[in-house]
Amino acid sequence: MRDERVPALHTIVSGRGLMVAAPRSGAGKTVVTIGLQRALARCGIRVAGAKCGPDYIDPAFHAVATGHASINLDGFALGPEIPGMAAQIARDADLVVAEGAMGLYDGLVTADRSGSSASVAAQLGWPVLLVLEATGSAQSIAAVAHGLATFPGAPQIAGAIVNRVASPRHRAMIADGFARIAIPLLGTIPRDERMMLPARHLGLVQAGELDELSQRIDGIADVVAAHCDLAAIAAAAGPTRDAPAPRATIRPPGQRIAIARDAAFAFLYPHLVASWTQAGATIDWFSPLADDPPPPTSDACWLPGGYPELHAGRLAANSRFLEGLREFAETRLVHGECGGYIVLGRSLEDADGQTHAMAGLLPVETSFARRKLHLGYRRAVWRRDTAFARAGETAWGHEYHHVSVTGGEEATLADMADGLGAALPIAGHGVGRVTGGFFHIIA
Repeated sequence: MRDERVPALHTIVSGRGLMVAAPRSGAGKTVVTIGLQRALARCGIRVAGAKCGPDYIDPAFHAVATGHASINLDGFALGPEIPGMAAQIARDADLVVAEGAMGLYDGLVTADRSGSSASVAAQLGWPVLLVLEATGSAQSIAAVAHGLATFPGAPQIAGAIVNRVASPRHRAMIADGFARIAIPLLGTIPRDERMMLPARHLGLVQAGELDELSQRIDGIADVVAAHCDLAAIAAAAGPTRDAPAPRATIRPPGQRIAIARDAAFAFLYPHLVASWTQAGATIDWFSPLADDPPPPTSDACWLPGGYPELHAGRLAANSRFLEGLREFAETRLVHGECGGYIVLGRSLEDADGQTHAMAGLLPVETSFARRKLHLGYRRAVWRRDTAFARAGETAWGHEYHHVSVTGGEEATLADMADGLGAALPIAGHGVGRVTGGFFHIIA
């Protein structure tokens, strides 16, 4: 139902896009993004979401805010496929409200690839809406916006929203600064408890774990709608350039793919699933936390990443799931990414130092009690044939976890390099029909 408190805006947008970005992480761009998505959708606009960079968590919030699946526009890993992916999602929407990653110009850059939000916005022709954090400054916030807009190679800046404004006087001082530059001030959002979402070590608490999330997003949208010029923001969006449909990213591992999906296994890129279904595969979802085994009618099983460390005891006790997984692996293909790889291993030590037996299908033992951050883009060259790639083929992806490997056999699955091409140790394992590694595949 359309929100009658704001004017209908669908007549001024059609298949257009806008990038919400900030000078740094922590400015509140995720909450502002989902607030804008819901507030604009309540105006009668068909809104779609997108996220720059390798991120699983934020797109799930976009999907709840808009009612439609969000996609990842990873400028580094996906490169030339980005325009086709953006054009595809824009064809079914009036307005794509995309969210940047980190700071506007942050990201890995090589001679032919760039992962920054600025480069993706420029590649797509989408203007940027800045989100600037107000704590500890006033007129100087406009100087930050001016610097972002005049940095060499800057994309078009549509305007700015200043977040966490302390008082009417603070707002007036901020407006005074923006009166001196050419960037429109399109919103000043006060400090408000409704603009808060809980977080943990890998980012926000997952959308699927939050009670009454849609109602929470409505509260965020109420704040955004009350303090931002929605009509001006929608009008500032730019046309989405037409581009051919993207190529298939990673071929389907099977004709019927059993994919784990619950609070422990949630990190899977929507564009992978979309490419598999477009290639003719059928997806069979199942929940290891509900003690479900992979459906016996499937011919491949995919265990995505997630938070198995938060559910280690429950997973270890779910004998129907573990026994069914072992039986499945005797005759069919199984692959695990990060958290899924951990569960395919021999054991998992949780943050309290308690060790839990896992499926025992791969020779690796892991620990969250001895935390070590592993973060960055990765290029994998497969050493053996897998369900989704042949030996010698290359895949792009990333690694993001706090796990230490504490035991097991030498890794054998893939030769690994970082995003700049520096060689890393061999990664992952493969035993029979089962493969896995910490590597999250993007393309």
